[in-house]
Amino acid sequence: MNLKHAWRQHNRLRTCLLLLALLISGNAAQAAAPKASLAISCGAVGMELRLCEEGAQAWATKTGHSVRVVSTPNSATERLALFQQFLAGGAPDIDVYQIDVIWPGLLAKHFIDLRPYSKGAEKEHFAAIIENNTVDGKLVAMPFYVDVGLLFYRKDLLERYGRPPPATLDEMAATAAAIQNAERAAGNERMWGYVFQGRAYEGLTCNALEWVAAYGGGSFVDEQGRITVDNPQAVQALTMARGWVGSIAPEGVLNYAEEEVRGVFQAGQAVFMRNWPYAWALLNGDDSPVRGKVGVLALPRGSADTPPRSALGGWQLAVSRYSRHPELAADLVMFMTSAEQQKRRAIEGAYNPTRPALYQDADILHAQPFIGQLASSVAQAVARPSRVTKGQYNRVSVAVANNVHAALGGQSTPQEAIDKLAGELKRMSRRGWH
Repeated sequence: MNLKHAWRQHNRLRTCLLLLALLISGNAAQAAAPKASLAISCGAVGMELRLCEEGAQAWATKTGHSVRVVSTPNSATERLALFQQFLAGGAPDIDVYQIDVIWPGLLAKHFIDLRPYSKGAEKEHFAAIIENNTVDGKLVAMPFYVDVGLLFYRKDLLERYGRPPPATLDEMAATAAAIQNAERAAGNERMWGYVFQGRAYEGLTCNALEWVAAYGGGSFVDEQGRITVDNPQAVQALTMARGWVGSIAPEGVLNYAEEEVRGVFQAGQAVFMRNWPYAWALLNGDDSPVRGKVGVLALPRGSADTPPRSALGGWQLAVSRYSRHPELAADLVMFMTSAEQQKRRAIEGAYNPTRPALYQDADILHAQPFIGQLASSVAQAVARPSRVTKGQYNRVSVAVANNVHAALGGQSTPQEAIDKLAGELKRMSRRGWH
């Protein structure tokens, strides 16, 4: 009996040792299994690049996978050309792309649908951005951060001359003229009332969209792809803007992009400025002549009966159809666009969240007070017609900018510019937008 008992004990011990060996072997094999390596193209330089790298590394630490940040050109035009080259060849080198708000329609066929991975998170973002990023029923990108056109103003000058912040474009023009004239009479001969992006490029397309939408004239091309720009409100908006050039805005505004506009305003030579939120931190930098003297508003209405309308800008994250790890890439996107990461980016870099709830976050408002004023502008932002015009959007934008620029410069009347623009857009759309 003792021998039998000993033999049974021996067998039990042997079985346990075999099981333990298998367990250790399995764990060792799992530990030795290679983790996935992903690549993301986001940011370009400076703080944006650093914040992207930090977010990607946080996901890598959490999941055990690795992420490489791919360097991209700072110019959006050059970045798009690079992305198109990668995507057209089906290259798997980049898993996650940071794309401009006007690219979803152009690049949608190269990206996966993120709805199966979002778990309903899209409902927590501004509806206008989600709509912009949805092409043929597919959510091809998640919102990363948002931009909207804003009106910056010299609050010290408005207070000095007893003028309230303007609510309408007419009020803005009247205040700009009054303060411009008063400042020049006081010896500041270089003062102007208003500066905006007037060069014939995408920035002017955004300004023109805001003017036309402010008067209820639509967005050039509607959601069904129909041309809508040939209406009296569009002519009225362009007539108004033409009247600014040479009166409250310098003739040189026809060559201004974002940084030229900011340079004039930051030098203390303008009462009002239309620009993007990025300008806020620079205007309040330690070396800025207007530090502490600037206020910010939603863009003025066209009339008391229309809401303020800003052009929708910003960047999104999309997953390539050619990624070797689409599920992991989608998980990275959901992490990078999460409330936690958007809050971090807002506090550290003043990047505007795409989630309405964060515009009431006490920590964000303490670090970046002006962000609290942007929620209504984002909620009512109007998207450029890039989603519906798809691959032809660049031609649409060029047509808008060139015709509006001609009207601002006096080479055509506002009515002639609108008529010509409508004709060009109709010709583009004859075979459908593709």
